[in-house]
Amino acid sequence: MRIYVDADAFPKDLKEILYKAVERVKIPLVLVAGKFMRGPHSAYISCLTVPGGVDAADDKIAELTEPGDIVITADIPLADRVVSKGGLAINPRGELYTERNIKERLATRDLLNDLRNNGLISGGPSSFNPKNCQAFANQLDRLLTKHCKQKVIENTDVK
Repeated sequence: MRIYVDADAFPKDLKEILYKAVERVKIPLVLVAGKFMRGPHSAYISCLTVPGGVDAADDKIAELTEPGDIVITADIPLADRVVSKGGLAINPRGELYTERNIKERLATRDLLNDLRNNGLISGGPSSFNPKNCQAFANQLDRLLTKHCKQKVIENTDVK
């Protein structure tokens, strides 16, 4: 399992939570961005700069994602691509995207974009707040705990 982060717009409030989590469970984390980023010095954390257009980082993440990987992104079309490849996607507000809900979330996103483009509604999501930060931390912890339990079961089955 790897964790990929769509890092161009990733809230800095979540970075420390994420860094501590990957150090604790020793899972590789890759920050993917369209501009140079510097992450903390760690054997588990790396940064990947992807030159190109607006969706270059998304395309790279979708390309690299394998079944069981976790992708952290607020981009619902990217989340759809990840889920279709057998990965898990969670947004910075802690919402988990799965096969059960991603198509509905994508349709809602498209509808809201159409309404905004036609001037029928304005604005976007609410401001990022401490509740969102806590929801993200809780969801990440659930996913990593489930992964670690699965590894213990697999290692026990081998013996």
